[in-house]
Amino acid sequence: MEKITAGQDQLGDFAPQFADLNDNVLFGQVWSREKQLSAHKRSIVTITALIAGGNFEQLNFHMKTGKENGISKQEISEIITHLSFYVGWPKAWSAFNIAKEIWSE
Repeated sequence: MEKITAGQDQLGDFAPQFADLNDNVLFGQVWSREKQLSAHKRSIVTITALIAGGNFEQLNFHMKTGKENGISKQEISEIITHLSFYVGWPKAWSAFNIAKEIWSE
């Protein structure tokens, strides 16, 4: 995975510790543990958690990353459809709107 600098870029001046944890721990140490869980599976888990929590601001980035990590259009469609019955129809609908844009690119 390419080095992530979003924390420093967006919050470095305002919240330097949070930015460091975001870039170096979460995206540096945690996402690099491919032996324990592949990037493909990490993307599925992350996307699922974001949809379940209604955290759509971060979903666009993680869906793009998921697509890069090999999540197919069919997989994302099935993931969101399955989730709709557990996390709510409106969250699924919102997630589909984002996924439709990303997997149409």
